[in-house]
Amino acid sequence: MYTYKTKGTCSREINFDIQDNKIKNVSFIGGCNGNLKGISNLIEGMEIEDVIKKLSDIKCGSRDTSCPDQLASALKELI
Repeated sequence: MYTYKTKGTCSREINFDIQDNKIKNVSFIGGCNGNLKGISNLIEGMEIEDVIKKLSDIKCGSRDTSCPDQLASALKELI
């Protein structure tokens, strides 16, 4: 299990597993519960690089980042 402390978002932390270069068991602590559960379900089983491509540089309102962007940052640190 990997844990990533987010920066600049309502969520405080992202937990996830990596198995065979695929993302599994994503959960966000804090943030918009329904939206983040939806994102977690949509990316379940996807290749790390594909998730990074889809979620990088997404902004939340006037913020420079978002919960999906923070997940992409966490994954970038791993590869």
